[in-house]
Amino acid sequence: MRLFLAGFALFCVASSAAAGTLVVQPVAVPEWKAVYGRVEARDSLAARARVGGTLVSLDVSEGDAVKAGQRIAVVRDDKIEFQVSSLDAQLKALDAQLQNAQAELVRGQTLVDKGVTTSQRLDQLRTQVDVFRNQIAATEAQRQVVVQQGAEGDVLAPADGKVLTVPVTKGSVVMAGETVVTLGGGGFFLRLSIPERHAALLKQGASLAVETATGTLEGQLAKIYPQIEGGRVTADVEVPGLPTEFVDARLLVRVPVGMRQAILVPAKAVAGRSGIDTVRVASGGQETDRTVVLGERQGDNVEILTGLAAGDAVVLP
Repeated sequence: MRLFLAGFALFCVASSAAAGTLVVQPVAVPEWKAVYGRVEARDSLAARARVGGTLVSLDVSEGDAVKAGQRIAVVRDDKIEFQVSSLDAQLKALDAQLQNAQAELVRGQTLVDKGVTTSQRLDQLRTQVDVFRNQIAATEAQRQVVVQQGAEGDVLAPADGKVLTVPVTKGSVVMAGETVVTLGGGGFFLRLSIPERHAALLKQGASLAVETATGTLEGQLAKIYPQIEGGRVTADVEVPGLPTEFVDARLLVRVPVGMRQAILVPAKAVAGRSGIDTVRVASGGQETDRTVVLGERQGDNVEILTGLAAGDAVVLP
């Protein structure tokens, strides 16, 4: 766009006569198509429950910003506490049996030294002590697993982002792997869906205009997806300062889909009287006001839809 306007300005200087006139000629300007884009999160992540149980705490709601690793909910399974208590009781019983086996081993060693019993019986006592020690180690490992399951009741945010949906409520029963919170992370962008007849005209990196409630923002066509679905091409637009208060909000986007010929004149050459726009034209040594219909503004120039033809000399103020 800037190159076209700069070329048009040079053309105006070259075509201006000494009397301050401009001989207009058609120039190429971008052809814009207005479409709606949706504000979407780059990544949609699900914070899931790692254990089944009752949701006893829910610390976030829709729209909250969270950090990676932040606790957002707590799932509690009451059976885990009972399992830990059961394993603690088993450990006490095994410890008592181990102490008894060690005492038997000491007595057996004494009897072997006195020649009262055989070495085979002593080996059996040693084996029994080792068995109890290994049983205690296995039970302690099993207890650590159960305790870790209880710690996994904390539902953590998988990444930085914004809470989009919370499909569960406090006090509800959730299963392991069930989604507790859906997050939008990785930044936000605009996603466009454009008719496929314009696919060949789209260029990655092209600038486009995004209409927001606070004004017009300039975006860049960041990615064009190769798959066409339902006769439409999907494209992503990077927009600095994109409003993200509402995800999936629709914004009007003007996309360049080609070039067309247009007649442009400086906006200062157009005069408005009683709601009618006129341009002063020099012809045959005389100047007359000609009524024109204006189109879109292109920088400091304005497009003339009707009223002027190629070769007309416009008098500049």
